[in-house]
Amino acid sequence: MKRTTAPQEATSAEPRLYRVVSNRIEDLIREENIQPGERLPSERDLSTKLGVSRTSLREALIALELGGIVEVHGGSGVYVSEPAPAHKNGPAAGPGPFEVLAARRMIEVEVAALAAKNATAAGIDAILVAVEQMEQDYQDRDANETADRNFHLAIARASGNSALVGVVEYLWNQRGTLWHKLKEHFQTEELRQQTLIDHRNILSAIASHDVAGAKQAMRAHLDRVTRTFSRG
Repeated sequence: MKRTTAPQEATSAEPRLYRVVSNRIEDLIREENIQPGERLPSERDLSTKLGVSRTSLREALIALELGGIVEVHGGSGVYVSEPAPAHKNGPAAGPGPFEVLAARRMIEVEVAALAAKNATAAGIDAILVAVEQMEQDYQDRDANETADRNFHLAIARASGNSALVGVVEYLWNQRGTLWHKLKEHFQTEELRQQTLIDHRNILSAIASHDVAGAKQAMRAHLDRVTRTFSRG
């Protein structure tokens, strides 16, 4: 029997866009001889110059910061921290934060709708516990994030589809160093407070078995996060 060739592994795929953009920024630093301590062009100008979106550019700049190439100063700009070396340690390979947010918007909106349709009393209680824990741990960033994760997983469990629980958990686990650095720079207190309101709205729709309302509330929440992280 003729043996077939196994499909090519995902690890040999094209580099992530933010890595391609980060390499182009390093080239620009060298070509324009931008010295340590000097500021790079604005995000708007860099985006135009490189022909890439602001979100891809922002991911690339955060990756370069993690690699020790630039320093991102909120409200001031991006500065070269040292000449671009031949080799550096950056974030682990994986999707960028905005890729993850886009995937979550596609999937979790429908998961919320399914939860509104199928949630049992116990499932709704589990979502409520996560919301209350997030509110209680508001000042403790790590505990607050754990409660945030539990909230989204509780919704997936309430959907009644165990495969979706695995998908939501996988997407949450993609929030690596690049995500947390982006969050450190661009998350606002307004977004943190609004997230609590968003979660209450999502819970309310699911508890009322309002399918359309659950979809709308989850979409509004994830859109708000995306806008906050991408605005300049």
